[in-house]
Amino acid sequence: MVTVTESAKQELKKILLNYTDMSQARLRLVNREDGELGLGMDIEMPGDRCIEYDGLAVLVVEEKLAENLTGVTIDVDKTPNGSELVILGKPRD
Repeated sequence: MVTVTESAKQELKKILLNYTDMSQARLRLVNREDGELGLGMDIEMPGDRCIEYDGLAVLVVEEKLAENLTGVTIDVDKTPNGSELVILGKPRD
């Protein structure tokens, strides 16, 4: 399963609260067509793995993808333009 740092969990929560008012909305980690990992807005589905922060589910990952994410970390980089989520590492095949 992917590792999510505390600062990344805070940022994920901030994104959810700022960009949606749907109580079921979650950020979903996906494997894009180009093979890179990305984030999108979705709802939690049966079988998803869930990352929570302050009692709020902030990130969901489909179970099969989650099994391939050992060694992958989501963190935050501080940039001149503010905080930016970064995904470190690559999923296993």
